[in-house]
Amino acid sequence: MDFEKAKDAILKKLTAELPPSLAYHSVEHVLDVLRAVEKHIAAQGITGHDAVLLRTAALYHDSGFTVQPEGHEELSCGIAGEMLPQFGYSPEDIDAICGMIMATRIPQSPKTPLEEILADADLDYLGRDDFFEISAKLFKELKSRGLVSNEDQWNKIQLPFFENHRYFTAYAKAERNILKAEHFKILQSKIV
Repeated sequence: MDFEKAKDAILKKLTAELPPSLAYHSVEHVLDVLRAVEKHIAAQGITGHDAVLLRTAALYHDSGFTVQPEGHEELSCGIAGEMLPQFGYSPEDIDAICGMIMATRIPQSPKTPLEEILADADLDYLGRDDFFEISAKLFKELKSRGLVSNEDQWNKIQLPFFENHRYFTAYAKAERNILKAEHFKILQSKIV
């Protein structure tokens, strides 16, 4: 597997084809998820093949947004299936990557440890200091798509999302749950 070439190819595609209206689902989000995956890899001592599969899944997980937001996970799997064979990824590798991509679909339901890592990495920001900054980007994106109209409505959507979300890995639970709970309390206080 030539990870570096696979990485270059998808980053070029995302940069060229993601709509500018995607304030949240951007190249920056993809790189943010990759950084979160790297923290999981280091914390859990993951090496070799599994580490490459995780990094690749992080880079390809939202590539379907180049087509459309609806069903983007399946579209991302299709893009991975089209692009990755030319970089030496086997059908089994692509199946594992697609499992990780599908594990990011809300509500998340990962079935393997690698799927749990990508699911947690995708929503890592919920328990980080930059939560409100990133949340504002998602609000802007959803507002541009006509899915929310104001901040109060957005906060009312976020509360049940927070209540239903849980991290799967020991790393994310230890590193993100405390601040995530604080963010939840702040969101509760904002509801009018």
